[in-house]
Amino acid sequence: MPVTYRLAKDFNVAANIIRAQVTPNQIGTLVVELLGDIDEVNAAIDWMRSKDIRVSSATGEIAIDDRLCVDCGLCTGVCPTQALSLDPQSFQLHFARSRCIVCEQCIPSCPVQAISTNL
Repeated sequence: MPVTYRLAKDFNVAANIIRAQVTPNQIGTLVVELLGDIDEVNAAIDWMRSKDIRVSSATGEIAIDDRLCVDCGLCTGVCPTQALSLDPQSFQLHFARSRCIVCEQCIPSCPVQAISTNL
């Protein structure tokens, strides 16, 4: 089912795909940011649920343990919103929490497991 197409056409909701793990005719995961009028977004979510698509909101937030972080910068390369960056002067990791969309792509990229989610 072309879900993102239906969201745009039927509900005037833009679906910015953050991460996708989808295999035809099997269960998959799609992390999207929905943009549009709040009533249209709510109607789109109701429609997805009516099609047995499980919908959940990202209610947690990313947490970085400064005691474990070695400022390697690997997480900065996978962050789609550039919420994670290395300071060019000190080479220390900077986390702009307001830019984070909790896509969780940074978590598996951290070699010392300094990044997690707080739910």
